Amino acid sequence: MLPLILYDIPSNIEGNYWSPNTVKSRFILAHKGLPFEVDWVEFPDIAPRMKEIGATPNKFPDGSERYTLPVLRDPNTGAIITDSWDIAVYLENTYPEKPIFPKDSQGLIRAFEAAYINQVMPAIKFLLLRAREIMNEPSVEYYTTTKEEHFKQKFEEFSPEGPERDQHWSVLEKGFTTIKTWYDNTDGKWLMGSTFSYADILAGSGLFWFKRVLHDDEWKRVAAWHDGHWKRLLADVERECKVAQ
Repeated sequence: MLPLILYDIPSNIEGNYWSPNTVKSRFILAHKGLPFEVDWVEFPDIAPRMKEIGATPNKFPDGSERYTLPVLRDPNTGAIITDSWDIAVYLENTYPEKPIFPKDSQGLIRAFEAAYINQVMPAIKFLLLRAREIMNEPSVEYYTTTKEEHFKQKFEEFSPEGPERDQHWSVLEKGFTTIKTWYDNTDGKWLMGSTFSYADILAGSGLFWFKRVLHDDEWKRVAAWHDGHWKRLLADVERECKVAQ
């Protein structure tokens, strides 16, 4: 079997990978034991590189299209898949061993993904601020410009120290308190009790992002919430997916 190719975004931290979107695909590939290689692409190079390999742009709810990562290329089938959800479905259908979507669960897990994102999104500017700090120079300017255009605000105004930053922390903690109640309604450590699923990969990918981009003291703050539940969950997901912790 030829290794699959995962297109990912590099950084200046050990191990390179950090993006919550691309790590979803990485977790699935590792969980299923599929051989894969990584092709690192800086932000300004994503569109030309994806056009070069014949990938399709990602479509957004407002009708706009933009080339994004992750993209997965499977030389065994010739498939090129854009978007982390579509990659998850492709890998499940093509390589069904060690499933991540228990029977008839895709709709519910898709709803969980939307609900999970809604809990984090109000504090997204703080997380974007931290993400820029670990990017390589070729990506920083592009990332800054595109995010400022999107939010109609200077990057330095995204999450200044003080009341606004405190509000972002409050939103994050409140959001994870809500997510914790979802996990509390199961009989096991996973969202589906004793059954590991893509829902746990979604939760783990967000936590992985926090661990990688937040300052050490900030990650310790998140890791301590709810008696260390989130630190344990991330460790369990990484262990299940055989990813180095």
